[in-house]
Amino acid sequence: MSGSFDEFYAAHFGPLVVQLQAGTGDFAEAQDVVQEAFCRAWGRWDRLIGYDDPVAWVRRVAWNLAISRWRRTRTALRFVARQRVESVAGPDPDRVALTAALARLPVKQRRAVALFYLADLSTNEIAQECGVPESTVRSWLHRARAALLKDLSDPVEEIQRGSVG
Repeated sequence: MSGSFDEFYAAHFGPLVVQLQAGTGDFAEAQDVVQEAFCRAWGRWDRLIGYDDPVAWVRRVAWNLAISRWRRTRTALRFVARQRVESVAGPDPDRVALTAALARLPVKQRRAVALFYLADLSTNEIAQECGVPESTVRSWLHRARAALLKDLSDPVEEIQRGSVG
């Protein structure tokens, strides 16, 4: 076969795309793999021109590319299918109320509450970590508890207990 690569490409690109589209079922995919096969042929054109049927080489490369893409897609889909879907219920109303009440506390009080109740540190350990006297930490915790009690108390429950006058 003699001639330029441009003539070879112009004569065979369309028919190869049609063939690959029939195999892949996707016109864009067929165009992509045929284009890639021609790009690879371009780099080997001096050898391919001596083949009995260089179109067969381009077709084989295009089919191999299509199969490789299909395998990669299949592997990716299998991976995705094996992933566990985590379904987590939203926070309950009490948690939302607590989070909002904590957010309204001054930062130092909030930190003291978190360290005392969540990190299980003593007031002495919190004082050392914050660089303040232990009495300051006790004051922060007292004020934080009072504010949280006020924010989180249920008015109906308070009336039923007779605490609200």
